[in-house]
Amino acid sequence: MVPAESLLAFALASLALIVVPGPSVLFVIGRSLALGRLGGLLSVVGNAIGMLPLIAAVAIGIGAVVAQSLVLFTIIKFAGAAYLVYLGIQAIRHRRHTAVTHEAVLYRSPWRILGEGFIVGLTNPKSLVFFVAVLPQFVDYHAGSIPLQLLELGLVFLALALISDSVWALVAGTAREWFGRSPKRVERLGATGGALMIGLGGVLALTGAKH
Repeated sequence: MVPAESLLAFALASLALIVVPGPSVLFVIGRSLALGRLGGLLSVVGNAIGMLPLIAAVAIGIGAVVAQSLVLFTIIKFAGAAYLVYLGIQAIRHRRHTAVTHEAVLYRSPWRILGEGFIVGLTNPKSLVFFVAVLPQFVDYHAGSIPLQLLELGLVFLALALISDSVWALVAGTAREWFGRSPKRVERLGATGGALMIGLGGVLALTGAKH
């Protein structure tokens, strides 16, 4: 188990990073604008579940290997970027259907939305690098059970991120519904969410060196 003081320090450090809007927040906002509150929340949950294998990989040492491998890291980075661009294009393509139904989740399976969020979380190289670089700094090596401590820290970060991202999803989804009195405005919001995801995918792909 991680000592209480280290756990508190890690939680505070994580909050400082989480409250600053980053790629995960932009993804959640884009999905919420395109799919509404329920679609945004499902994307948040899927994204969080997708990070679980990354945390497990860091806990058993595989994460460090991937982060140090330029080839593997590049493959993950471009796969994640390409998938974000794909989701953005889909949101733009289906923006008119979304405007008609007013709630995109009505014609999309919740399991599909969860799965899409899972893939984004799993292929986010920034999360992997964060876990590899930051988690070990808060481990008490004298306490032993290093993998369990890393896993515990990762789950704390995940819980905090899940709460924060859910708030963003609710805010963006509510704004979508407020603007959604007009089908035309809903259509534009769906397109905006899609463009946001495409832009995020482009930024992720063009991010410099793996460090």
